[in-house]
Amino acid sequence: MRTLGLGALAFVVLLAAGVGWFYLKLNGNISTFGADGLSENRPGASAAGQNVLVIGSDSRSGSNASLGGGEGDVGRSDTAFLLHVYGDRKHAIGVSIPRDSLVDIPPCKLPDGSWTAEQTHVMFNSAFSVGDSAKGNPACTQNTVEKLTGLRVDHTLVVDFAGFSSMTSAVGGVQVCVPKDVYQGDLNPNLGSRGDLLFHKGQQSVSGRKALDYVRVRHGIGDGSDIGRIQRQQAFVSSMIKKVRAQGFNPTTLLPLADAATKSMTVDPGLGSADKLLSFAMSMKNIDLHNIKFITVPWRYAGNRVDIVQPDADALWASLKADRTIDGKDAGAGRHGDAGQTQQPQPATQADAPVSGKGVSVAVTNGTTVRGLAARATSTLEEHGYTVTGTATAASQDQSTTVIEFGPGQAEHARTAARLFPGAYVRGSSTPGISIVLGHDYADGPPSASPTPAQPGGGTLSTDIADKARSADDDPCANLSYG
Repeated sequence: MRTLGLGALAFVVLLAAGVGWFYLKLNGNISTFGADGLSENRPGASAAGQNVLVIGSDSRSGSNASLGGGEGDVGRSDTAFLLHVYGDRKHAIGVSIPRDSLVDIPPCKLPDGSWTAEQTHVMFNSAFSVGDSAKGNPACTQNTVEKLTGLRVDHTLVVDFAGFSSMTSAVGGVQVCVPKDVYQGDLNPNLGSRGDLLFHKGQQSVSGRKALDYVRVRHGIGDGSDIGRIQRQQAFVSSMIKKVRAQGFNPTTLLPLADAATKSMTVDPGLGSADKLLSFAMSMKNIDLHNIKFITVPWRYAGNRVDIVQPDADALWASLKADRTIDGKDAGAGRHGDAGQTQQPQPATQADAPVSGKGVSVAVTNGTTVRGLAARATSTLEEHGYTVTGTATAASQDQSTTVIEFGPGQAEHARTAARLFPGAYVRGSSTPGISIVLGHDYADGPPSASPTPAQPGGGTLSTDIADKARSADDDPCANLSYG
């Protein structure tokens, strides 16, 4: 019995040593990017939900060279989505941002330490290439997303081709569905011929290079657009989540996956260790597959580019900020922490104090057809000490959600003013000062907004957004391509 006991003890020691070694190995795998490239004028952090920006890099540097990335060694990104994990840790949504979307890119830090000038109305994916480095510029993409959405990005992670390929192999392949036979010429239109058959029509399991080809194929399926490719990528991620869930949260499944992922992953300092990554991953383990949704930001074609549709997009960002699901449910109850543990009630903060706008100037614009709305807002603002520099009627009068924009150094004043307009959407701007564009949410509200904290209402979302959302448990053959 003593010999058996010593043998068991030795086994436990070896197991613990093995786990410790693997933990150190994962830590050694992880690369981080510097936080010094993030904007100083960022949106405020959420009290409940978290936002994680996921970027796919197609650089040809290093082990990616054999997998067919972008030209040269400059890091490029053709895939990006913002994952919002709601405060109840029972819902999550991934919002894809098309690479060709026309956005404003704020000043970004270059490798030599200097900062660029702001760029307006340029392609979204160009933010990642600012500085022309092989690793790309994830901080610039994060700055761009924060400016676009008005949401604070809590974490950012970049996965390259090699990492993606390895992860699909680590889980033993992922089930996908192909609407038609796909040939090499569909992946590479410059091939000059149809080439070999890559995928047969119907469901099949793919891994490694073949999985990478599946998520990259664009031409020859649907309308051949990036938007259609996004829908297939959303289906792929859904299928991969389903595969990992089916295998279970156990070391046999998770350790090879973690090893493959961390080898080719670059993250912000807040996720820069194995325990932080694991803690975040495990905080989502209780989310039902049906409550994991994927959508694309409201969009429309603008020639060969994509315009983000307003006010629908702003309403979406407002709903995420308010921790409301796309079908209008409040998913922020309980105010959970990073690891899914309910936080204790916090002491009173500035949010509980009376609103004071002393010394703060704002401009008010009526974005609706409701007469007298700007005058009503002016009266409310002046009652709380604000100086209203002027009122006007907006060029577009179909604003659904009130928007408060703030210039450099005005973020805290803007958030305080937002307490007078429950459900308003707050975002940064390069224009000095604070401006308020009133929407129908304010027109339909009480004559005088309450200055005390209200339950977040979020924006009014189009039913089309909810109707087109993909759930992680959807049929893998459904809704695979726009057009």
